[in-house]
Amino acid sequence: GTGADNDLYINQAIVFIEDAIQYRSINHRVDSKSLWLYRWYYSRTCQWILSLTITVILALAFIEKPSSLTVTSDVRYRLPAWNPPCGLTESIELLCFLVFMVDVSVKSYLIGWEEFWKNKWLMAYILTLIVSLADWIVSLSFFCTEDVRIRRLLRPFFLLQNSSMMKKTLKSINSTLPEMASVVLLLAVHLSLFTMFAMLLFARTKDGQQDKEWMGYFRNLPDSLTSLLVLLTTANNPDVMIPAYSKNRAYSIFFILFTVLGNLFLMNLLTAIIYNQFRGYLLKSVQSSLFRRRLGIRAAFEVLSSMKETPANAQQSYASVGALLQVLQKVEMDSRCKQAIMRSLKMCSCDQLSAAQFQKLFEELDKDAIKQHPPSPEYQSHFMQKMQYAFGHPYFGYLGNVVALANIVSICVVLVMDADKQPSERDDFFLGAINCFFILYYMLEMLLKILAMGLKRYLSYPSNRFDGLLTVILLVLEIATFSVYGFPHPGWRPEFMGLLSLWDMVRLVNMLIVFRFLRIIPNMKFMSLVVTTLLDLVKNLRAFAGILVVVFYAFAITGIMLFKGAVVPLGNIRYIGNKLNTSWPFFNLLLYFKEKCDFMALFGHFQAEVMYCLLYLLSVNLICRWAKIYFVAWWLISSVIWVNLFVALLLENFIHKWDRRCHREPLSDIEYQRTVELMFRDVLEEPTEEELMEKLHQHPHLQLCR
Repeated sequence: GTGADNDLYINQAIVFIEDAIQYRSINHRVDSKSLWLYRWYYSRTCQWILSLTITVILALAFIEKPSSLTVTSDVRYRLPAWNPPCGLTESIELLCFLVFMVDVSVKSYLIGWEEFWKNKWLMAYILTLIVSLADWIVSLSFFCTEDVRIRRLLRPFFLLQNSSMMKKTLKSINSTLPEMASVVLLLAVHLSLFTMFAMLLFARTKDGQQDKEWMGYFRNLPDSLTSLLVLLTTANNPDVMIPAYSKNRAYSIFFILFTVLGNLFLMNLLTAIIYNQFRGYLLKSVQSSLFRRRLGIRAAFEVLSSMKETPANAQQSYASVGALLQVLQKVEMDSRCKQAIMRSLKMCSCDQLSAAQFQKLFEELDKDAIKQHPPSPEYQSHFMQKMQYAFGHPYFGYLGNVVALANIVSICVVLVMDADKQPSERDDFFLGAINCFFILYYMLEMLLKILAMGLKRYLSYPSNRFDGLLTVILLVLEIATFSVYGFPHPGWRPEFMGLLSLWDMVRLVNMLIVFRFLRIIPNMKFMSLVVTTLLDLVKNLRAFAGILVVVFYAFAITGIMLFKGAVVPLGNIRYIGNKLNTSWPFFNLLLYFKEKCDFMALFGHFQAEVMYCLLYLLSVNLICRWAKIYFVAWWLISSVIWVNLFVALLLENFIHKWDRRCHREPLSDIEYQRTVELMFRDVLEEPTEEELMEKLHQHPHLQLCR
């Protein structure tokens, strides 16, 4: 009946608006049961379960054989790691696979079979699950003794396919590769030419004493190419030129030319090309996101205009304000946007909305998120008003910065004076006394600011929350120190008591005091601009961090499989030193190269040091020639391409903020929060009416009345 149809239209409008808010595609089933399933799938609970499952399956690599559950990473001193019994991690993995199978089944059903065959990500999702399950079965059949596990390499795909922004970013990177390849090819030509020059310049001679450069770095073509490639990363600079420079200073011209052309020109040219091309492709991606938002809003309007209670009009369609209010009450969206839209509806005197009016209402979604600080309390007492004016004035904050600087200087003076003293000779009285004085001032400053601004307004500023939290922690630590070791006095060196010694407690307090000095950043406009740019990157560019995790994870797993057991640790270096009975300088040199060799054994583990030694091993030339391909690939992807992409987005974000700062001076009580989509909002083009309607008529599951 009419009531059931109207309920369906309301539910469809709710889902379409939620799709628009999240920049999701509207090409999914729109019947009542499918809409319920769709909202359930995209609910916070389901998405949280899916995110937790992805986190768990990625984290399994830390406890699977070879396990990383050791206190130290030093192969000389660490105890044998705990390896889980066969079937434990496999059972957890199976549960994760079951969640993923439910995920891909729901997604496939909701978009329909026609759209499923067009969706390459879903087909790759199913293929990844099939291969992973087959590898899981093989693993159990071998009782978990096999070294190569294909499914571990495929795990990052689950993270990748779950984020639409990561997919767009990956697509933008893929589109940028042809332009990047031209510069990489030029870089390869540069490297090859200078390699040939080096082999001719540092060729072997009859005098063996003069052939140190040839012997160490340019003995053959692979060694020459490797030496200059590492020089391009500056990892072996200036070691690679020292033998030749010792023979003749003029040889330095060769290395200077190579470094200037490679590092200063070609690498920066690559950054410029990546910035220009990637920004363009990312802009196209954000443009498609805007189109999805406008399409979702227009789809909601079309279904609401199809309701029976809406009067038919041959010229133009209208949506009922009452129906829209019902939709807004049920839709999941930011409370700020919802309240702004409802205020606009109440101010509107009409009962019907045209398509243009409907679309204009939801432009609130595109605006900056504005955070307005609560007002200060109003005191009746004249004395309290004077207090509020004095302690709420910016100069009071500047005074606090000066006091914090004085605290830092006093700590530096004490550390310099006590640098060469033995722990038994150190007197902690002076440092403990000045810390006590400054912490009391910080506490007084915080209380006076709360008195002047009010608690809500004080806590609304991130800098105040940072300052207040550290002040409270410092006060708690100081009280704990006094309760255990008493008050400071000359010769204050009590015996160790409790969990931490007195010196440990004092050091912890001093580290927090130094960290607290960062409170000066909001008072320095240019520094504040840089810091807010970095914070915005952290908050808004999670997709880039996700792809970086995917790259690190894949290379780390590959390194474990390729290099596990490649180098056996030599044992405890102290016994080698005692046996050789050498001097300390030689002992330290031997330890230096011993630790380089031990890095290879770290490929048996999955912690961060695995990722750290990827290029490090290449620089000291401790790996076989074929293994260099792995490290060069890592350098190209992580350093050459990915770091330049990050620099490109850092520049874009900084330039955007700089332009906004020049054109609009922010008010003291307002903070503007921007997203990646809003960053390009000024240069995006609005889709036309014809484009929206054409796309709506192509919807596989929605039949419009017109």
